[in-house]
Amino acid sequence: MKIVYASRTGNCESIINRLGIDNLMIQTGEETVKEDVILLTYTDGYGLVPTEVEEFVEKNKKYIKGVIGSGDTSFGEAYCGAAVTISEQLNIPLIMKIENTGTDEDIENLKKKLEEIK
Repeated sequence: MKIVYASRTGNCESIINRLGIDNLMIQTGEETVKEDVILLTYTDGYGLVPTEVEEFVEKNKKYIKGVIGSGDTSFGEAYCGAAVTISEQLNIPLIMKIENTGTDEDIENLKKKLEEIK
């Protein structure tokens, strides 16, 4: 399944590169899909969904089947807050939270989880 992602600092892009999976980068929020996808997102501010991700989700919500968050645990309860919010709003699985770019073990675990979704 394709992963659609947004990356401001490069953490999400690094995860995508390490996964080696079909992907689409959200740049403006105007992007559209016509197939089921998994969303990978960073979190803005203190737990907020980035504007371009919010716009993408609004246009494509029926195709988003799960969400992955990349974040920094130093934000406490707001850690991967955007992914948590999207998961709750769309009633879709929160597949995984990953600290920044993730460890090799995180990436292997994520690959396994994505295989289960196919």
